[in-house]
Amino acid sequence: MSYVQPKKNLGQHFLKDEGIARKIAESLTGVGYNTVLEIGPGMGVLTTFLMERRFPDFRVIEIDNESVHFLQANFPDLKNIIRGDFLSMDIDAEFTEKFGIIGNFPYNISTQILFKVLKHREKVVEVAGMLQKEVAERICAGPGSRTYGIMSVLLQAFYSAEYLFTVPEYVFSPPPKVKSGVIRLIRNDVKNLDCDEVLFFRVVKSCFNQRRKTLRNSVRAAFELKRDDYHEFGNRPEQLSVDQFVELTRWIDENRIISE
Repeated sequence: MSYVQPKKNLGQHFLKDEGIARKIAESLTGVGYNTVLEIGPGMGVLTTFLMERRFPDFRVIEIDNESVHFLQANFPDLKNIIRGDFLSMDIDAEFTEKFGIIGNFPYNISTQILFKVLKHREKVVEVAGMLQKEVAERICAGPGSRTYGIMSVLLQAFYSAEYLFTVPEYVFSPPPKVKSGVIRLIRNDVKNLDCDEVLFFRVVKSCFNQRRKTLRNSVRAAFELKRDDYHEFGNRPEQLSVDQFVELTRWIDENRIISE
């Protein structure tokens, strides 16, 4: 393919290794949906291989005008280029069916992207993407790991999370100062948690915001309780599985004092 070169870099780190780009594109299973959205295609290195997969409905969303012009000039068969910001996109208006998301996610907004995915989990059934390695590892970590935290629990409550492979710095131009990691999230069978889900999110965040403390101290700091005898109170938050956080949430819901 003959590319029209962009005028400036805009401070982004562009993936230049086509082998890795192909590997990322192939990490999306495409099972259970027909629509795929690529977030932040930039100069289209990943887009090239995604288009080869011939998804029935393939769309990209790009916030940078110069990159949009580049895509229009170099990908004439790419019919659905959305000019805008994924974080402000109206998912329900844009997508009527279930869909998958893929992208080389900007490090500075990757967690915001995933929290938006979580909010729209009934439509977003799969995510494959590249993030900063530490963030990728944190998302996929299990109980007992020092990297296990808020993102791990909240995402794994509704998705299976798999760390696929590490991407070194030198395959980017210019190279970033950190390694990257590629993950895959696939929606699980959980429709609703067996607890108050709003309270669940609050409990998880409250516990990990004071992760060096035992659950007794972090929970008591966040909630006024009638009792102080929960059987896991001697543990720290990283020791609890998703199911145990659900159980803790139910107990707090039954035993908290709610001020009128």
